[in-house]
Amino acid sequence: MSTWRPLTTGADAPEALSTALDRLSRRLGGPSSAVLRTIFGRWEEMVGPSVATHVKPVALRGTTLVVAADAPAWATQMSWLGQDLARRLNEDLGASVVTSIETRVRPPEARRKPQEKGAEKPPE
Repeated sequence: MSTWRPLTTGADAPEALSTALDRLSRRLGGPSSAVLRTIFGRWEEMVGPSVATHVKPVALRGTTLVVAADAPAWATQMSWLGQDLARRLNEDLGASVVTSIETRVRPPEARRKPQEKGAEKPPE
C-alpha cells in the first residue's frame, strides 16, 4: 500500500488556471487573461449601464474588439463612440491593446412560446 505525499514544487506541481491560460494565449498570439478580464469583466463600468444593456463585447481579434449591438441604432452609436472607448480601454489596460472596434448587429432572439399539447401549428 502506498503512502500519500503532497506534490513537490517541481514540474509536477499544479499551477494556477490563469497562468496556464496566459501561457496558452501567448502561444496563440492572444492577449493575457488580465486583458480579457478587464474588457469582459468590467464592460458595464467602462461603457456605462445604458450602453452595456444594448452592446456586449464578443471577441478580441488581434487589436480589434468585436462587439454585438442589439439594434442598428446602437451599432451607429458605437461607430461614434469607438475611438473614445478604445482610448479608455487602453488607459485602463495600461497598454495599446485595442486599436479599433468592430460592431455587429445581433438582435436578441425572439422568444417563442412552447407549443401546447394538442394545439395546431400556425400555417407556414
